[in-house]
Amino acid sequence: MPVLLTYVLIALAVAALLGVVLEEITHVNKAKVTLFFGTLAWLLLFMFAPAGEVRETVLESLNENIAEIAGLWIFLVAAMTFVAYLNKKGMIENLIYLVLPKRISERALLFLTATFCFVFSSLADNITATLVSITLILSLQLDRAKTIKFATLVVFAVNSGGVALITGDVTTLMIFLAGKVAILQLLALAVPAFVAVMVLAAMLSIGMKGEVVVQGHRNDVRGVDVAIALIFLCTILSTIIGNFLFQIPPVLTFLAGLSVMFLVARFFSDDNDSDPILEYVRQVEFETLFFFLGILLLVGMLKEIRVLDGLVHIYDQVPAVMANYLMGVMSAAIDNVPLTAALLKSGLEMGVAEWMVLTYAVGVGGSLLVIGSASGIVAMSKVPGLTFGSYLRHMLYLFVAFNIGFAGVYLIGLSIG
Repeated sequence: MPVLLTYVLIALAVAALLGVVLEEITHVNKAKVTLFFGTLAWLLLFMFAPAGEVRETVLESLNENIAEIAGLWIFLVAAMTFVAYLNKKGMIENLIYLVLPKRISERALLFLTATFCFVFSSLADNITATLVSITLILSLQLDRAKTIKFATLVVFAVNSGGVALITGDVTTLMIFLAGKVAILQLLALAVPAFVAVMVLAAMLSIGMKGEVVVQGHRNDVRGVDVAIALIFLCTILSTIIGNFLFQIPPVLTFLAGLSVMFLVARFFSDDNDSDPILEYVRQVEFETLFFFLGILLLVGMLKEIRVLDGLVHIYDQVPAVMANYLMGVMSAAIDNVPLTAALLKSGLEMGVAEWMVLTYAVGVGGSLLVIGSASGIVAMSKVPGLTFGSYLRHMLYLFVAFNIGFAGVYLIGLSIG
């Protein structure tokens, strides 16, 4: 492979990363940027690879990369379709107002919001969980300073909740699919992650003494909606049990659950021209999926030209735990998806405790800055007054909570390992 081509391909990867970081300035969607540079990089690899064995090796690497991406895509489409349906039918909103009392203190509401965000983001993707939570907060009409506190908590709680289940965070799913941690080991992350969220809620609640009147409304619930909600929960449980007992791939279990959802909708005669059940597949966040596609193509290319070998050198210089901690802090500035993909592709060898720590670090580390995660970007776009600077005022609290969660995960990882 020509040396000049290697530098060109690295430049394309850097340009794609800058496109993600500067999205708010360029106003060019990061999915479009990463997909363009990802496909262009592989096209150049094929064009400049000598015919014969070298080109066959490139083709083999691309096929392997595409197979990994396809598994991730199909799983996310299935999970997101369930959430899109339940959200559209008002089931999630009903659940919120069922739990919330009519009158509640601001401090109690802060802890309740933290708990809801943590649990909900384990089942739904981070973007949906953030949108639902922020909509609830804005409906309470709190003053700006308190709204920003709530929004800060939402970002941290949503990212923390996602690390313990493969349905909640893409990086968790990627690490699991790579065979680095088992599902039950991931579930163990929930305890220290939840403690960290509660610690942050306690620190943010200092000085909050007011009371909030909750004015919610209930949506009509149909039998088919309840049935599909139960199918979603059963699919998650079946995924955990099936993988633990029989090593069934999660993508297969979720596809089975999705097919049951389609059949049940038909049984209830709810699958008609006015509201076709397949229409909810189109409501999936395909921009997010195309972003993952572009990123994973780029990371696969970097592996092919052996650039990722340099990333492992950090782990040669410092202990794995410290290196994982640095990766978590870095994920506040660098998107955690390419960071995680790069580490997985680099052939890094670590124990179970270290992989559990890395899962937590890259999943929650993005919460340290508002621009460090998708949930932070969504919150910033929806909450008036939530800016990089206003979020940064709570940096000390966020840093303390992150460190508590990190230490707890490592201790549990050691006991499990």
